[in-house]
Amino acid sequence: MKRVVRSLLCLFSLVAAALAPLGSAHASSGVLRFGVAAEPYPPFLMKSPTGQWSGFEADLIRALCDQMKARCEIKEVSWDGIIPALLGDKIDVIFNSMSITPEREKVIAFSRPYYETPATFVAAKNAKLTLTPDGLKGKVIGVQGSTANAEFIKAAYGKSATVRLYNTQDDCNADLVAGRIDATYLDQLGILDFLKSKDGAAFELKGPGSVKMDPAIFGNGVGAGLRKTDAPLKRQMDQALEQLHASGKYAQIAKKYFPIDLWPH
Repeated sequence: MKRVVRSLLCLFSLVAAALAPLGSAHASSGVLRFGVAAEPYPPFLMKSPTGQWSGFEADLIRALCDQMKARCEIKEVSWDGIIPALLGDKIDVIFNSMSITPEREKVIAFSRPYYETPATFVAAKNAKLTLTPDGLKGKVIGVQGSTANAEFIKAAYGKSATVRLYNTQDDCNADLVAGRIDATYLDQLGILDFLKSKDGAAFELKGPGSVKMDPAIFGNGVGAGLRKTDAPLKRQMDQALEQLHASGKYAQIAKKYFPIDLWPH
């Protein structure tokens, strides 16, 4: 691992970060690279046919960059490869609804949480479900893979129900509509647009907030993922998030997409 060399490089990068306006991670290019998954996750992140990103997190990225007076760009990465992309210096920040969990904190650092939302089951309106492991025995539950929701469902329901993992939530929703799964489990706010759509009209939230979320899996809200060596960037991002909240800009952005307050309290 050439630890001596890496230690010297780390020391040099921290010194340079203290002198640079936004740390060393992007000092060579002068551009702060925000990594997001190529797979859409409305209303948090959506991409138009012309390649323009929109959604709550896209708007928040732009507001953060304005607040930090930083030049920024949004880069697409596969969700499964997003942490390796950060550690491999292909991006500087993960900004993609990533839960702050103890397991992830062993590998990367996080900003202060910038939103939190309960997870919930979604199923057909006429489905009578008891949301316990015994109550869902024999059912098929769909969930997006490589997420805290997937880890929870596998741990809590994997012995009694069939858990089916999907690359994207859109794929999962399609199987829900087609009747190939009985329910899906995801962040409550991530399903609102689907429920308002023609395809989602026959479905509803099932017992929102009634299933206890394991903090060991779900962690402490959603934060921006950062390299552990980028402490100056973390401080600046934390400060910028607090300033956006204090100024009302955060609430202004959130109200465009959500009916409830997302700011972690």
